[in-house]
Amino acid sequence: MASSLTKDSVRPGTPGSEKTFFGHPRGLATLFMTEMWERFSYYGMRALLPLYLVAPGGLGLSAGTATAIYSVYLSLVYLLTMPGGWFGDRVWGPRKTVAIAGGVIMLGHLTLALPTSGTFYAGLGLVAIGSGLLKANISTMVGQLYDGPDDPRRDGGFTVFYMGINLGAFIAPLTIGTIGESVDWHLGFALAAVGMALGVVQFLIGSRHLDPHSSVVPKPLSAEEKTSTLRKAAFWAAIAVVFYAIVGFSGHYTLNWILVPLTLLGVIIPILVLSRIKRDKSLDRGEQSKMSAYIWFFVAAAVFWMIYDQGGSTLSIFADSSAENSVFGWEFPVSWYQSVNPVIIMALAPVFASLWLALNRRGKEPSTVVKFCGGLVLVGASFFLFLAPLAIADGGHKAAAMWLVAIYFVQTCGELMLSPVGLSVTTKMAPVKYASQMMGVWFLAVTAGDATTGLLSIAGVDLNKTGIVALEATLAVVAGVAIWMYRKRVKELMGDVR
Repeated sequence: MASSLTKDSVRPGTPGSEKTFFGHPRGLATLFMTEMWERFSYYGMRALLPLYLVAPGGLGLSAGTATAIYSVYLSLVYLLTMPGGWFGDRVWGPRKTVAIAGGVIMLGHLTLALPTSGTFYAGLGLVAIGSGLLKANISTMVGQLYDGPDDPRRDGGFTVFYMGINLGAFIAPLTIGTIGESVDWHLGFALAAVGMALGVVQFLIGSRHLDPHSSVVPKPLSAEEKTSTLRKAAFWAAIAVVFYAIVGFSGHYTLNWILVPLTLLGVIIPILVLSRIKRDKSLDRGEQSKMSAYIWFFVAAAVFWMIYDQGGSTLSIFADSSAENSVFGWEFPVSWYQSVNPVIIMALAPVFASLWLALNRRGKEPSTVVKFCGGLVLVGASFFLFLAPLAIADGGHKAAAMWLVAIYFVQTCGELMLSPVGLSVTTKMAPVKYASQMMGVWFLAVTAGDATTGLLSIAGVDLNKTGIVALEATLAVVAGVAIWMYRKRVKELMGDVR
């Protein structure tokens, strides 16, 4: 969630104004390394998570339960970006929020590293809370390093910053995944904690290079608001404690008592948030029209992420049980598949950016709607491709690793068509009143998609079955085609946004 406080000017000699990191303010190096280490810990743990959940030496759960837990965890991370942004805007300010978030994430990984199943879910919860706090605020601080939205270095700065994300995501499965799978699961989780600790230390040391605005609370809570917020939080916490105490002591508690409410929240909250904005009487006709168009993009994105994020659960569990995870006779850990996506992004992101620019110069660049349609069709095509290794496995053979690599490749191409465009269109179509909240709303599309996957898994749907995979693939392609067919109507609703 972007802060409403923007930097009006950069004066020579002030922190963040020196060009020492690829021609950008020194503070960018601090934020680059913080994000790289946070993504290192996050993606490393994420690569291990579904494998640990199903492993005999791990929790030994069924594939369906593992997928449900994984999906609920991902949906929570993105759901918590909204309260994370709220804390940055109203309570601690972005800089303090990120520092605290890093500590919470590190504590969560250390809790995961404890060799007891009882603390495992507490560790997952801590990592989700910390990730939500950090994700919502660190991008705000990147923007504060520059002289407003028209600073020519701004886009390049964000490009460098996002390279840190993918660098951390690429290295993590190769290191944390190898240690976790080959040596000890909990040692892998501990290595993720070490990565986050390095990120926190360098953030604290390098924070002097950040813009002073990052320490400011843009809209601090009044005394009355603090009292009201604490009272409401205490009330709902007490209800939760009493409810789960009754369920626990009555002997009826199962894991679904946690999973089902969280997945339902992941579906219901996005609907409520969009409905509240859409029904706001203070929005003018143009803003109402843009929100109507945005709902199309939101639903499309939710379908996309529902399939895309199964690359870390459904595909990973399939690879663990039914794939020949080797190249030219050399075997590699299953978690290494999670490095395919970031390395393809780093390779193809400049290609896609250059392609759009070249087409734009010729007046042939696809519209936002068409790019979204392309992303949906590609993610659907990736699951149609998934049918081949499923058929091979059903025939009693191991599927070749390159089938999975091909699936990840197609999904990543779809991501490059849909995700950057989604971020851009969110900022362009946001009503002025909700400008600082709409980025959090975009992340709720991920929440809705992952929560839907979680609900399917809890309901006992086997997501590794041919029929279900074909159904999801068809859903994505049909959604893409439907939006393409109604593209003129959507463009009309978008008004002057292109």
